[in-house]
Amino acid sequence: MSVKVNIVSKQKRVKLPTGARLLIRKACTATLKLEGFEDSAEVDVTIVNDDEIKEMNTKFRNIDTATDVLSFPLGSDGDFDTNPETGAKMLGDIVISIDHAFSQAELYGHTIEREIAFLTVHSMLHLLGYDHENGGLEQTVMREKEENVLSALGLAINKV
Repeated sequence: MSVKVNIVSKQKRVKLPTGARLLIRKACTATLKLEGFEDSAEVDVTIVNDDEIKEMNTKFRNIDTATDVLSFPLGSDGDFDTNPETGAKMLGDIVISIDHAFSQAELYGHTIEREIAFLTVHSMLHLLGYDHENGGLEQTVMREKEENVLSALGLAINKV
């Protein structure tokens, strides 16, 4: 399995932390590995500020507020388009608000690296068809999967 992760930062306010791009790539790969995804895959990740993600959230979800991450899956039920040049499955797009990432890292008392990894893994699971909007078991399953991937990356929550 090979994973191509295209990362673009469209914001200038905040310098991405050193190693953030590598961490995003590792988070994408670890999510696919733990999900047993065996095909080659492509994912696009865009880093934006709160203004831009608010605009996108309004346009695509009709929710007029900034959010931490948006996921735009290109497939459903495990059926994805294939890049004719590479044969890789095109999973979709992830958009992360770096402003939200920094404020949530502070709010939850963990590192910006853990927050960026969490948002990436969370969005990857959405690209693979998981959802948490209805709460209940779906949300519990998704949270467990997120923590499993973060643990595999060495970013588990330290419980006292």
